[in-house]
Amino acid sequence: MLKEITLGQYYPGNSILHRLDPRVKLVGTLVFIISLFAFGSTSAYIAAGLVLAVVITLSAVPLKFILRGLKMIFFLMLITALCNLFLTPGDVIFKVWKLQITAQGVRMAIHMAVRLTYLILGSSIMTLTTTPNQLTDGMETGLGWMRVLHVPVHEIAMMMSIALRFIPILMDEANRIMNAQTARGADFTSGGLIRRARALIPLLVPLFVSAFRRANDLALAMESRGYHGGEGRTRMNPLVYQRRDHIAYGIIALYLVMIFLIWKYVEISLPFLP
Repeated sequence: MLKEITLGQYYPGNSILHRLDPRVKLVGTLVFIISLFAFGSTSAYIAAGLVLAVVITLSAVPLKFILRGLKMIFFLMLITALCNLFLTPGDVIFKVWKLQITAQGVRMAIHMAVRLTYLILGSSIMTLTTTPNQLTDGMETGLGWMRVLHVPVHEIAMMMSIALRFIPILMDEANRIMNAQTARGADFTSGGLIRRARALIPLLVPLFVSAFRRANDLALAMESRGYHGGEGRTRMNPLVYQRRDHIAYGIIALYLVMIFLIWKYVEISLPFLP
C-alpha cells in the first residue's frame, strides 16, 4: 500500500523534461499550481488537463506509475468532495432530511477533486523527472536573491531535499515493518476504517523510532564531514541555462496567458454545473 506513493521518487530517464534546468521545472510547477486556484472554471480546468497530458507524455514516465500516487489521496479527495457537496449553500437540487445537495455544491466538489488530482500529478511529474540534488540546487539558486533579506535559502533547500530523499526510504522501511508484522499474525486489511487505523499504531511506533535514528545518523555524518551551512560552498555542476530552458520559460508564460484568456472568455456548461 505504501509503495503507491510516487511523490518524492525519481524516475530515471532522458526525456526533454529530465534535461530541463530544475529552476524551470520549479517555476513551471508553481505557475501550474497557482493557475489551478486562481482560474477556477470548467473551461480552464479542461485546458489545464490537456496541458498536463502533454507534459506527462513528454516526461516519458509510464502513466500507470504516475497514477499510482492518486490512490493515497482517494479518501482525502472523497472527504473533501462530500464536505463541499453537502455544506455549500445554493440552489437545492436534492434533499433528504437535513442533508441537501446544491448545484453550487456539485460544482465545488467536482472542481476541488480536479484541483487535488492535478496538484498531485503536476507535483509528481516535477519530482519524478528531477533528482533531489537538482531540486536543492534549483531552489537555492532560484531563491538566492532572498539572502539579501537574511533568509537561510541554503538551509531551506537542504531540508526540502532531505525530506524528499527520505520519503521513499521511509516507505521501504514501513513496508518491511508491515511485512514482518504480517508474518507474525498482524492484520492490516480486514475490518472497517477505524479498525484498520488502529491496526497501524504498532506500525507507526517503530517507523518513528527508525526515522529519528536515521535523522540522528545523518546529523552526525554531516557534522563529522565539516558541514556548517551553505556559506562559501561550491557546486560540482553549476546550473547554466540552455536554449531549451529559455524556450520552456516562454511556453510557461504562454500557458499562463492562455489559461487566463480561457478562464475570462470561454464558458463551458456541464450538467449540474452553474
